[in-house]
Amino acid sequence: MGMSKSWSCLGYPLSIFFIVVNEFCERFSYYGMRALLILYFTNFIRWDDNLSTAIYHTFVALCYLTPILGALIADSWLGKFKTIVSLSIVYTIGQVVLSVSSITDLTDHNHDGTPDSLPVHVALSMIGLALIALGTGGIKPCVSAFGGDQFEEGQEKQRNRFFSIFYLAINAGSLLSTIITPMLRVQQCGIHSKQACYPLAFGVPAALMAVALMVFILGSGMYKKFQPQGNIMGKVVKCIGFAIKNRFRHRSKTFPKREHWLDWAKEKYDERLISQIKMVTRVMFLYIPLPMFWALFDQQGSRWTLQATTMSGRIGTMEIQPDQMQTVNAILIVIMVPVFDVVLYPLIAKCGFNFTSLKKMTVGMFLASMAFVVAAIVQVEIDKTLPVFPNGNEVQIKVLNIGNSNMSVSLPGEIVPLDPMSQTNGFMTFDVNTLTSINMSFPGSPVTAVTDNFEQGQRHTLLVWAPSHYQVVKDGLNEKPEKGENGIRFVNTYNELITITMSGKVFANISSYNASKYQFFPSGRKGYTINSTEIPSQCQTNFDTPYLEFGSAYTYVIQKKNDGCPEVKMFEDIAANTVNMALQIPQYFLLTCGEVVFSVTGLEFSYSQAPSNMKSVLQAGWLLTVAVGNIIVLIVAGAGQFSKQWAEYVLFAALLLVVCVIFAIMARFYTYINPAEIEAQFDEDEKKKSLGKSNPYFMSEANSQTQM
Repeated sequence: MGMSKSWSCLGYPLSIFFIVVNEFCERFSYYGMRALLILYFTNFIRWDDNLSTAIYHTFVALCYLTPILGALIADSWLGKFKTIVSLSIVYTIGQVVLSVSSITDLTDHNHDGTPDSLPVHVALSMIGLALIALGTGGIKPCVSAFGGDQFEEGQEKQRNRFFSIFYLAINAGSLLSTIITPMLRVQQCGIHSKQACYPLAFGVPAALMAVALMVFILGSGMYKKFQPQGNIMGKVVKCIGFAIKNRFRHRSKTFPKREHWLDWAKEKYDERLISQIKMVTRVMFLYIPLPMFWALFDQQGSRWTLQATTMSGRIGTMEIQPDQMQTVNAILIVIMVPVFDVVLYPLIAKCGFNFTSLKKMTVGMFLASMAFVVAAIVQVEIDKTLPVFPNGNEVQIKVLNIGNSNMSVSLPGEIVPLDPMSQTNGFMTFDVNTLTSINMSFPGSPVTAVTDNFEQGQRHTLLVWAPSHYQVVKDGLNEKPEKGENGIRFVNTYNELITITMSGKVFANISSYNASKYQFFPSGRKGYTINSTEIPSQCQTNFDTPYLEFGSAYTYVIQKKNDGCPEVKMFEDIAANTVNMALQIPQYFLLTCGEVVFSVTGLEFSYSQAPSNMKSVLQAGWLLTVAVGNIIVLIVAGAGQFSKQWAEYVLFAALLLVVCVIFAIMARFYTYINPAEIEAQFDEDEKKKSLGKSNPYFMSEANSQTQM
């Protein structure tokens, strides 16, 4: 204990440095692994999107439920230091097992580049993930509480600053890893066959976790380590149980009331334990409304990213992909934490306003709620620009004339004339039941009836080129392309088959007067090559698309010029996104400010209000609110399918506002305590008692003093 005092730097214990670096490496390792997980499930293990997403969310929820386990081990059995070390070892092993599970050559005996027995890989990766969930969750509550332990009495200011720096390290780690890890995945590696390098991309986080562990052990000599005080959780549960039982036994009016329901445990448990449990239960009670904040917060990764896919990513000269918008949160955190700590809080204090922890958290909830109001406004703007897609029993049709002569099509309620190589103005919407007759007529030829069982809820393209020659194509696109990519399909007007290769993707054997399926490409210019036996050898067959933006769809018609060479005509099926992704920045800004005042404060409040032997337990309680928030999202997203996305945002904003008001009222009735002082008081009383037993004179003197 004497040692730890001498090691200090700028008024902070030097040991803090090791703890912050450890947290940075651990978060880098965790987020780096998590960024890859969904791609690993879909591309390597080949699960479908739904199963991958379900397993991914289960894993994330597990990572926030295991902190309870870690806290129990730390506070009752091993102490925080040993818990962090032993669970970090488990964690590192988990990361290594996961990277081994992604080595193709492990079971790829015929060297064809795909694993021969997937179950081996699945089993290994599940074992790896289970160990990681135990590791990352288990050390989470201990690391932050262990950091708080390093400060002396009277260092509250530095301790609060530590929680801010700690939070900064978390976000710096996650920010860097979300940028760096995808770069590693793109590398190629393998002994017998080259492919995406998952072992390297998972291996770097594993190595970093080992580094985090080394750094943490290096500081061992400097830490203040507190011994755990027996099975504290067992005692707490028994004491609460006894209090409830005892209260129930004495429920009749004849027994005098007691000040607090926990006072009914006095017969069996000592005052100190009861007062410690009171501290914990009062804070836990305050935590009941908090998951609602996390329910909104965690939609950045899901709903907000989907919102970004319907927006345009050109910001000035830069291009941003929809899934990169999440990094805005981490970037803003790294900026805002110091701003709040160094500028805003001191300013508010100067104005004479007492901005207590719970007031900060209430403001944080309010800001998050406003962020969702802004998200709803942005959504309304986007909805104005989105194309109309067919509902339940509607059908949408557009006509594309790919022949060389004028013609006209009569649809229920209108007759549309079409020039050669032109299309109707967008898609026309019809009710399935009223779609009785469609007729097409070319000048000087009899009218042809178009017969097709149009599928409801789908878009169709009617290709026409000569009298009584037509083809109905089901588009298969009844929403904006995913991930902000662009759909492209080709129509062949040659007589022979055509094959097209476009930036790595192949449109194989498109038959005469028919359309290919759509394939999807990210933004930018794409080159493509047209191949067919019918094209003379001297023709130019390499073409470039115009610049593709975000979320558009096109039909490229390949027509034969007089010399037999191909030329390409483009028709727009879905317009590109027009609302700029930069419009998401205000909602990210509000949510991040909310997070800074809510989350950092929550960590520090949980630490400062917890008795010394239950610091980790309360940190775990705090993390539990995050887990419950994740579960709320899964339930709400599963239960209520809103027809309008903005309505869902408004619902969430309203829910959080209500919760915010309830929390503000609860906070009014909370009195802040200093656990250390209360415990010191108990120590003193115990000293007096033991002195009194051995020295009768002292006892009477103590009494006379209290009378004065």
